[in-house]
Amino acid sequence: MPTDPRGLRGDAPLLDAWLRFHERMPTAFTIPGHKHRHDLVGDIVAGDVPLYAGLDTMRLSGGLLADAEARAAALWGADVCRFSVGGSTHANQAVALAIGQDGDRVLVGRTLHRSVLLGLVLAGLEPVWLLPEVDERTGLPLGVTPAAVEDGFRRAPDAVAVLIGSPSYVGTLDDVAGIAAVAHDHDRPLVVDAAWAAHFGFHPQLPRHAISLGADALVTSAHKTLPAWSQAAYLLARTDRIDPARLDAAVEATHTTSPAGAILASTDAARALLARDGVSLLGELVDRVARARERLRAVPGLVVLDGPDVDPAKLTLVLPGTGADGVAVERDLLALGLPVELADRDTVVAIVTLADRDDDVERLVAALTRAIESHRDRPRAIVPALAWSVEPVTVTSPRTAFLGPHETVRADEAVGRTCAELIAPYPPGIPVLAPGELVTATAIESLRSALSHGTRVAYAADASLATLRVLPVTRATP
Repeated sequence: MPTDPRGLRGDAPLLDAWLRFHERMPTAFTIPGHKHRHDLVGDIVAGDVPLYAGLDTMRLSGGLLADAEARAAALWGADVCRFSVGGSTHANQAVALAIGQDGDRVLVGRTLHRSVLLGLVLAGLEPVWLLPEVDERTGLPLGVTPAAVEDGFRRAPDAVAVLIGSPSYVGTLDDVAGIAAVAHDHDRPLVVDAAWAAHFGFHPQLPRHAISLGADALVTSAHKTLPAWSQAAYLLARTDRIDPARLDAAVEATHTTSPAGAILASTDAARALLARDGVSLLGELVDRVARARERLRAVPGLVVLDGPDVDPAKLTLVLPGTGADGVAVERDLLALGLPVELADRDTVVAIVTLADRDDDVERLVAALTRAIESHRDRPRAIVPALAWSVEPVTVTSPRTAFLGPHETVRADEAVGRTCAELIAPYPPGIPVLAPGELVTATAIESLRSALSHGTRVAYAADASLATLRVLPVTRATP
């Protein structure tokens, strides 16, 4: 029988319902059809309970989901919260549907995840890109500035919203409060994709979360930094500038109608844990990462990202000064059973969370140190990845390019044409080419270089990048 080791029962209505289900194990003539028969496909189905006719009745008469979401809204100081079993991807796309209508322009930080861009496709919104500042010392993004947002409104005074991602994939922070002030001066909502920051705001040594800094909507993944099932996410919003009824309709339009109760229960449990024990658990986490950074700073040539504008709980290493190849370092770590979140030639990112222990982090630090020394070579120059520095040229709307007819041509022949697909190094999943953008030789060269250095280039129809999908050339009628 499932246990409740940290005694969260009573604080988390969906977790309570999940535990009760396993205590009584009803023979429900609804989904799941496997009825927890482990003799069919094994323990892979252990813990699977639907929300409908599982955690609650088919009519949701118990109101458990609404209760859990209201508790999360109160914890973050939002007016509404919706739980997602489709991760921040689903939440980002729901927000896109809620903030505008077909043809509206929005100001969008270019370092946002592909899910935001595909949300623009679904909603028919047209991006006006906001480029981040890039740190010359590390080649990593420093974030979008309030001045860049103000400039965006000068270029697009009709923009209906501002969308940014903070923290970035590597842990750098935007000035969310400053950007919120600019957006609100124009009476427009600010949406923050903070997928990697569910822990923000719950310890004095951590940055404040986006809602407390003035954002109108906050998307964050429970499963990325809290102990929740994969696909668990929170969508939190204030309703001064975002219509709650439209947001609710957008969530339902893009959500599965068969949400997994186990994911929802874990989302609720993670919230309860954060509310009750967040300060102590996150304090230990911050100290743990600080000790790891201190040890890694002793490695000659290695840059360890740190400072007031960096997530104190993320471990980001910049390798060019050591000459080591991050992909080779990652191979050594994988052989030791220590996978990390990101590794490309120049960068390694390890996510340390409140679920990690001191011994585990010490083992990681020791392994990283050995691997870097093993692959040490002549130092090389910092070259910012195109994911952080791309300057896209928009030819047509993402929706038009994504849904319209296309043709496949050799990659070299695609230069100067309009891209019909989304292509991104993964991780981090930030587009280098997106539907509706001009294909440039720089983009092709950068993607091929990433591929040759062992980075996975994702979402392209042709994973080898020998060909690209582009829009047909329009020819004048005689």
